[in-house]
Amino acid sequence: MSENTITEQRPPATAVEAKRSNPVRVLGSAFAGTTIEWYDFYLYGIAAAIIFNNQFFHSDSPLVALLASFASLAVGVVVRPIGGILAGHIGDRVGRKVLLVGSLLTMGISSTLIGVLPTYDAVGILAPVGLVVLRVFQGLSAGAEWGGSALLSVEHAPPRRRGFFGSFTQIGSAGGMLLATGSYAVVQAVFTDEQFASFGWRLPFLASGLLVAVALVIRLGVTDAREFKDVKESGNVERAPVIRVIREHPRALLITIFLRVAQNGIYYLVTVYLLTYLGETQGGSGSVLTAVMIASAIGLFSGPVWGYVSDRVGRRAVSLFGYIGIGIFGWLIFIAADAGMLSILPVIIVVGLVFAHDSVYGAQAAWFAEQFPVEVRYSGVSMGYQIGTLVGGGLMPFTATLLYTWGGNTPWLIVSYLTVLVVLSVTAALLAADPARAEAKEALAGPAPTPDAAAGSAPEPATAPAPASEASPLSAPDAAREAPAVRDDEAPRAPSAAAAPSAPSDTTAQENR
Repeated sequence: MSENTITEQRPPATAVEAKRSNPVRVLGSAFAGTTIEWYDFYLYGIAAAIIFNNQFFHSDSPLVALLASFASLAVGVVVRPIGGILAGHIGDRVGRKVLLVGSLLTMGISSTLIGVLPTYDAVGILAPVGLVVLRVFQGLSAGAEWGGSALLSVEHAPPRRRGFFGSFTQIGSAGGMLLATGSYAVVQAVFTDEQFASFGWRLPFLASGLLVAVALVIRLGVTDAREFKDVKESGNVERAPVIRVIREHPRALLITIFLRVAQNGIYYLVTVYLLTYLGETQGGSGSVLTAVMIASAIGLFSGPVWGYVSDRVGRRAVSLFGYIGIGIFGWLIFIAADAGMLSILPVIIVVGLVFAHDSVYGAQAAWFAEQFPVEVRYSGVSMGYQIGTLVGGGLMPFTATLLYTWGGNTPWLIVSYLTVLVVLSVTAALLAADPARAEAKEALAGPAPTPDAAAGSAPEPATAPAPASEASPLSAPDAAREAPAVRDDEAPRAPSAAAAPSAPSDTTAQENR
């Protein structure tokens, strides 16, 4: 089994592979596919906040109906780790592209069927049951999508461009949210309230079929990265990647889970729960939808910028800036809302999402991939990302609704809960491997002088490995590929005095200051 490494990309083996590995084609596939996936997924979140409680969940208590609607939203997030585990097992054995095509088709079909689903008034209890079943398939699809798309981008990236390449998977979320909020803004503007409740809300779901067809054409034109193909061709495919992640990389798995919780928590708090909160306390939430649309449009550019910055200064520095900003952002939202400062609230939302949220999210695909070796990377990043999504974001609207009630109809328990998530994410960021920081230092330092250089010979590049706390599976040199993998819970063995320093093991990669 090969060492936990990713090496610089070799030239493509054939002209067809070169065409399908073209950076523009790869980044276009990552962006288009994830945009449509998240468009469908976010449509449900918006509909759950403004229409599903009346159309599918009847109750004498508006609070119970709303909780039921948010619970159905959470179902999709609860099953996302299952989708990630299944996709990781297949993706680490068969390939990333196969799973991405399947996930896109599943999401598109599920969303289109939601658009034609009868309401509670028409078919009774079958309506919410059908809605939840389709939401389950959405969740499985979303769980499979992100890991494959992120790895397809990152594993095709040239040296010191992993953050930038990975960000194109991330901005698919902004593109999807922009399409979802934009489509609902249009139908709400075009139709009366009665028309919207009757059929207008269905149109964005029905549009999914056409969008999925376009994304499929783009996605079918790419191939898996040469690095993963090398693993398959060498026969080093892991037979049980999920089990190996749990047994040998528990530290990396926990770190990726907690890196996710604060960023996803604030996103669901703003884009889902805040719509309901302002509707109840201020009589409307249209300004929030507008602000989210603006932030999503800016996010199409800010995401790659933050990914690029993380390639230059390291993932940890950029993410810590974002986590601290998220903590402040959460308090400012509710202070402004409670004070009735609705003219300032959209500005706070836009600034908070672009600077606090996007600085974490833009670098996330690369940072997650840097925690795991290639043989189990799909399984590792998918489980970490999806479990973190469940803990941080999927339960946030439901939890926030309960905390608001328990807090005497005040939001301060909600923001206190968000603060706890921020503390967890900051701790994970301090413990995570950050090879981009080591690479940035090496690039700034340039070639190290050698004894031959002092005597007048041409200097040679330094070959010493990066510090243990900065190393990762993506930064070790090619010479170490045949060394045995080291478990997270085993101590790394020191090199012999006669041997040149070898690449840090996976254990060393996860150790920190």
